[in-house]
Amino acid sequence: MINNNRTYILGKVVKKPTFSHEICGEGFYLFYIEVLRKSGSTDTLPVIVSERLISINRLDVDRTVVIDGQIRSYNKHTDNEEHSHLILSVFAKEIDVLEDVEINPDVDNAVEIVGRLCKPPIYRKTPLGREIADILVTVNRPYGKSDYIPCIVWGRTAKFVGHLPVGTHIEMTGRFQSRPYTKKISEDEIENRVAYEVSVGRVEIIEEKENADE
Repeated sequence: MINNNRTYILGKVVKKPTFSHEICGEGFYLFYIEVLRKSGSTDTLPVIVSERLISINRLDVDRTVVIDGQIRSYNKHTDNEEHSHLILSVFAKEIDVLEDVEINPDVDNAVEIVGRLCKPPIYRKTPLGREIADILVTVNRPYGKSDYIPCIVWGRTAKFVGHLPVGTHIEMTGRFQSRPYTKKISEDEIENRVAYEVSVGRVEIIEEKENADE
């Protein structure tokens, strides 16, 4: 089993499950949970869960759930746009409904990822001088599949990551978060959207082992 993509999240259901898709007779459902940040604001995150993992009727609004899973991605193509959208969600591998649990933003949204940079990092500074780096990490999945996970890095770590070459093997920890934004569709139309990304707290480079025959 590949153990390079783990997400632990505890939050409240804010949107009941709706049918998403079916694979080999197994139905998968999409619902949304609200997760508290240290600042007091919240992230609203999409979760995909199998009907075989939990009774969908248990996932009522305002129920507190704990999820052990992975961040998954896929490209969604639309008829009226030339480009595809990278869609992210939490894929639940274990899930339970909890009673009378106090949510702790320090520990209740944790992501661990091991992957490779698949695009050059974008390093920049805000008008107030804060350092930020946007990176895209590819994470291997079984059967030759991969997930592409956007990440945002802050401060001195952003400056460090901003100079890493494509292909660098890294290990990261952070939190999964949502970020509302607006997209201009036409001269008269603006659409409200939500982006999902990992806010990175720690990054380490994984040193590649040299071939013993060389």
